[in-house]
Formats: sequence, structure tokens, C-alpha cells
Amino acid sequence: MERLKKIGTLPQLSSQEIATSRLGLGFEKLDRAVFDPNKAYDKVAATGTKLVRLQSGWARTEKTEGVYDFLWLDEIVDNFLSRSIEPWLCLCYGNPVYTEAAKGSFGAVGYAPTSTERELSAWLAYVKATVEHFKDRIKYFEIWNEPDCFYAWHHTDGEPETREQRLKNALDYGKFAIATSIAIKEVFPEAEVIGLCHGNVDNLEWANVAFSTGLYQHIDYVSFHCYTHDELKRRDRIQRFKYFLESYNPKIKFIQGETGAPSRSDGTGAMMSYAWTPVKQMKALLRGIIIDLAMGVEFTSYFSTMDMIEAHTGKLNDKASYLDYGYFGILGCDFDENGIASGEYYEKPSYYAFSALTSLLHGDSAPENIAYNRLCLESNRVNGEDCCDSTVVIEGFRLEGDRRALIYWNAVDLLTLTYEGTISFEIYGKIDSVRLVDLRDGGIYELPELMIERIDGGVRLKNLPITDCPLAVLYE
Repeated sequence: MERLKKIGTLPQLSSQEIATSRLGLGFEKLDRAVFDPNKAYDKVAATGTKLVRLQSGWARTEKTEGVYDFLWLDEIVDNFLSRSIEPWLCLCYGNPVYTEAAKGSFGAVGYAPTSTERELSAWLAYVKATVEHFKDRIKYFEIWNEPDCFYAWHHTDGEPETREQRLKNALDYGKFAIATSIAIKEVFPEAEVIGLCHGNVDNLEWANVAFSTGLYQHIDYVSFHCYTHDELKRRDRIQRFKYFLESYNPKIKFIQGETGAPSRSDGTGAMMSYAWTPVKQMKALLRGIIIDLAMGVEFTSYFSTMDMIEAHTGKLNDKASYLDYGYFGILGCDFDENGIASGEYYEKPSYYAFSALTSLLHGDSAPENIAYNRLCLESNRVNGEDCCDSTVVIEGFRLEGDRRALIYWNAVDLLTLTYEGTISFEIYGKIDSVRLVDLRDGGIYELPELMIERIDGGVRLKNLPITDCPLAVLYE
């Protein structure tokens, strides 16, 4: 970037300054009260996000049979609405009031209420009460979280983690989700119901068994989670998932409901123990979200706002069992002796990258096939010629205001490699001005005359910088 002149920065638009967006953030685990939302609201709103994913917390809401206390969740929902951010609600998890095995569990995570008629009836009553309470403020209701994962769907401790049990759980979930969807629609016919919500988008066998119950006829959307440091595999996984959905219903829409990467190598959770750093987390965020949007998701939600304990299988009488720290947040923090996020919440590089994306890709921005030709010209920067690697990713987007963006990077292995070189394009169409945007921080750069050549029907851009982190050719 040293050859270019920085002329400005994308405006960091707040959520109140953006009308619509397909970029969201996860605000999960407040059903277990693992961080203070009051210290995060304004920082979230400053990113320009328009969607936040919440978890409903049955165990926190109904501590006495038939008595629902929504005050804790009301405060969260209303704080976001006051900042022009739309919450969507994942209905989960179990409840020790009804499930004996859940007693002593930290948050009753994963205890499916389907073993007895009493459990299921109580769950459906809770669902109806929740939807009735929030139907004027929330329209998207998601049924459970990652039920294809054993930690998130079981009936007792120690159930066998086998393929047979997994498929049995898929059948169980399908019937459960149908009953839940019917309960939601009974109270709120206009609700948008989200199903599957599976933790492994590759797990089409599980999804197929769940759909065999007829679930696909009772939901408006499906959601999936995709944790991977390889966005080329991510694209393939999402494409196969799209084909699977189309085989059941070509009109069904899909949501990327949870994805992310840690910023440290010593945490727990998805992709733990890899050589993560704050910079690698930032690159993973940009590369992953851009692929999601290019693949046509309804919206994509990044996990997560905060660093926090994972607490998937914690026991209340064993503090060490839930002090398993995850560093997935775009905001970092300290932790107190009980594992609660404390101190002043601070912004990581991923925070500024997410903000740059929302600033660029808001409103009616959408993937678009842009007419371009990639060139391999002589270059005096690296190895004497432009990057001709097959791992280069190039995605086109239409932006607000009749602008276009060609976003590109070299998808070398995120965890072990970096890359810096040059690349050249011919872009066709009516083009009056061209700028380059660094999506790490939204910096806008002017291209020197020697890099731009006007050609019939377009422009030739010569020896632009390319790295392993996305840059955007912005033109109109």
C-alpha cells in the first residue's frame, strides 16, 4: 500500500445511520449472564450492525413452574431496538425445573425437553409465552442451537456419541421443531421461523433425517454454522448445503447464524489450539463474511461480540468445568474469578474490519457478476510478475448509489502463511472513478496514473497490491 496515497476512510456508520444490512453480530450466552451487556451496547451500535442474535434462556426465564420473568431479556431487546438494531431470538435450552438431569448444569445447555410429555408441554407453553411477549419487537425465532452436536442435544449425561444416536437425535429434533413451529405460528402467524440451526454445515445426513419428518414444510428459513479457517472449503460446504435445500424446497432461504475465529491460541471452542492471533482473527472475519454474502445468505451473523467463557458442559458445583475461555469476540475483556467478562471492553482489529464491511456493504448491496478479466503482467514488486495463483478469490458486489466493488485476496493458508504481491485487472463498463479500499480499517486510497489505463469499454488496473487480506476496488 506504500505506493498509494491515502485520501480518506470509509465513514464508520452507526446502526442508526444505516437503514438495512445483511451483517449481524452474535450477542449470545446472556442466558448464562457471562458478560455485562451495558458495556457493549454502544460499541455494537458503532459498528453499524443491524442484527444481533440472542438466546432466550428458558432456565433463566422460568425458575418456578409456570412463572415467566422476561425482565432480563426485555432490557437487552429494548436497548438494541433503541439503537436501531433488530434482535433475533434463538429459543433454547433446557430447564432443571422439568428435567432432572439438567439440575446442577450451568445454564441447562443442551438438555432436550422431549423425554416426557411434561417436559415437552412445558417447553411449548414457554415458547408461546415468549413469542406472545416479544411478538411486537422480534420477528425471527430460531428453534434451538446446534442440535446436531451432542453437547447441545441430549437427554441425560453420558449418552453415547455414535452415528446411530446422532441420527436418532435428528429425528427427535425434527418432530420437536415441528411442534415448536406450530406453537410459534399459533401465537404469531407472521413470525419468521428458523429451523435446523446445525453446528456442522457438512452434516447433510443429519439434516436429511430431520427434514424427513416434514420439518421443511413448517419453517421459513434454515440456519447453519460454519467454523473453518479455509474459506475455499467454506464456499464448497455452503454450495452443497444450498443444493440440499433446493432438493426439498427451491424457495427456502438460508441464514449463516454463527461463525467466527478466536484471537488467541490458548482458548477453547471451535478451532481451538490453532495458532490464532488478533490479526488472523481479523482476516478470518473478512474472508468468511465476504464468502457468506457472495453465496447469497439472507444474512450472516458473526460470533461474537464478546470474549467469554464457552460453558457448554459446565456444572454449578465445579467452577473449573465452566471456566473455559473463548476469545471469539470483536471486543476483548478481562475475566473475574467467576469467569464473568469484566474490566473495560476494548476493540480488537476484527472490530474495525467488521465496521468497515458494514460501511461498504449496507443497504441494498448484493452480490453481482462483474465483467472483468484478470491479467498477469510484468511487475517489479514480487517475483517479476503479477500473482497468478489459483487461490486468488474475487467477488463482485453492487453497492448503494450505483457503485460497484470488486473484492479480492489471495486465500493462502490463514494460519501458516501470509502473502503480498500485485495483481492486474481489466474491468468493463462505464467507469468514471476508481479507488482502492483496505478492508482492515476502511482506508481509501487513490491509484496513481501509472496504475490506471483507459481502454475501450472500461479500465485496465495494473499491478494493484494484493495480500492475504481482502482489498476492494471501488468504482462508479
